[in-house]
Amino acid sequence: MIRLLHEKQEFSERFMAFLLARNIEVEADIVDQLFNSSEKRLARLLLLLANFNHDSESRSITPRIPQEVLAARVGTTRSRVNHFLNKFRDLGLIEYNGDIRVHTALINVIVHD
Repeated sequence: MIRLLHEKQEFSERFMAFLLARNIEVEADIVDQLFNSSEKRLARLLLLLANFNHDSESRSITPRIPQEVLAARVGTTRSRVNHFLNKFRDLGLIEYNGDIRVHTALINVIVHD
């Protein structure tokens, strides 16, 4: 790997860009864990998993992710994730019937307290 990084300039640049981007993501995750509620962390995670951008009204999360996995990523229990998913569905922020479809309005959970 070291030899490849020294010999292939384009590969080296792309690899470094990847490492820097990943570092930024890790820092954002740490800040999120320290300062946001589990509800906001779940909303942020759903938006990230849906590769959400402002150009679309809604996006699906594929593949299907179990609530236990979501809970582990958020740092809470499966029952809390289930509670928040039902709350988001009742508010019209997501469609949830096993598969999750994220709507633009979910951003408001993160932005507003």
